Amino acid sequence: MPTAWAEEKPAAEKPAENQVDLAPGATSAVVMDVDTGTIIVDKNKDAKLPPASITKVMTMLLIMEAIDQGKLKMDDKVRTSEYAASMGGSQIFLEPGEEMTVQDMLKGIAMASGNDASVAMAEKIGGTEQAFVAMMNERAKQLGMNNTHFVNPNGLPADNHYSSAFDIALMSQELLKHEEITQFTGQYQDYLRKDTAKPFWLVNTNKLVRFYQGADGLKTGYTSEAKFCLTATAKRENLRVISVVMGEPDTKTRNAEVTKLFDYAFSQYTNLPIYKPGDAIGEMKVSKGETPVIPLTAKHSYSLLLKKGDAAEGIRHEVQLNQGLKAPVAVGQPIGKIVVYKGDQVVKEFTLESPVEVTKAGWWTLTKRTAKRLFFFD
Repeated sequence: MPTAWAEEKPAAEKPAENQVDLAPGATSAVVMDVDTGTIIVDKNKDAKLPPASITKVMTMLLIMEAIDQGKLKMDDKVRTSEYAASMGGSQIFLEPGEEMTVQDMLKGIAMASGNDASVAMAEKIGGTEQAFVAMMNERAKQLGMNNTHFVNPNGLPADNHYSSAFDIALMSQELLKHEEITQFTGQYQDYLRKDTAKPFWLVNTNKLVRFYQGADGLKTGYTSEAKFCLTATAKRENLRVISVVMGEPDTKTRNAEVTKLFDYAFSQYTNLPIYKPGDAIGEMKVSKGETPVIPLTAKHSYSLLLKKGDAAEGIRHEVQLNQGLKAPVAVGQPIGKIVVYKGDQVVKEFTLESPVEVTKAGWWTLTKRTAKRLFFFD
């Protein structure tokens, strides 16, 4: 059954209220509620900084979107070019000409931060690394990442390659819409080339997935310029949050401060579920469409963030779908919104987008449809 995307332009429902700096070692930090995009903690969130390997969040997002669009399958083989194999830094030691499945490449990117795997996937999807980087920057623009510019798909040091804690939270939020990604980012250890004479042991660079309850991603980063960075996500009960820190002095401080940020969010906030994944939202009616009625279901959770202790009485929601929608309808085209009220006041809106493409019906289909309405026959 088709699913509906509901996207909220991330903006703080309330200003971050904590006065104590929970990440004093970081140059910038952000904590975001995934469902609503609400910023819970803000420390220099828009500062342009080198993101190091956190860059790979966008690389993984474009991989997952290519899979969703049917352009790529998890078991497709990806050939490694000499250029991809030449990448230094963190790598899975791909050999020129070596083939590996998309699934294994994703493991290598998500867990071992493989620079070589990132370039191999970039070349697979974009044809060239440069074309893929153009796709990365275009997607960043679409997501409202106004303080980001990518030069490569792996985060190796380069001039004019930068992002911000807030922008990193935005692309992390988008990646988490592909819930299966946490099967890669949340694993602590695994193997590549299992059935060969040289199996390669993967250990997740993000140790919080082993040591923090509910943590299952997302991506670490380090260069001498960027220092130690992390975009991490954890879920407890219905609340999933993203914590981003940039410019930390060492891994110990980085992990300790992200732990404090998580602890603050989970102790102070909860959420009120509106739709769970798979819940029916309504029907999209398309005049003159090849498929005139599309059932809409929630692809992911939608909820209202509440401070613990705040009353939930009087909160309700409405689904407001656009009337008079006519074919053709593009995937991702806005078709309405979910409006959340407290009493008569609007407290949140989520934009609903078409989960499928609806082409215009042909003359013969429309004629039969009209005849059926007039004469009630099949």
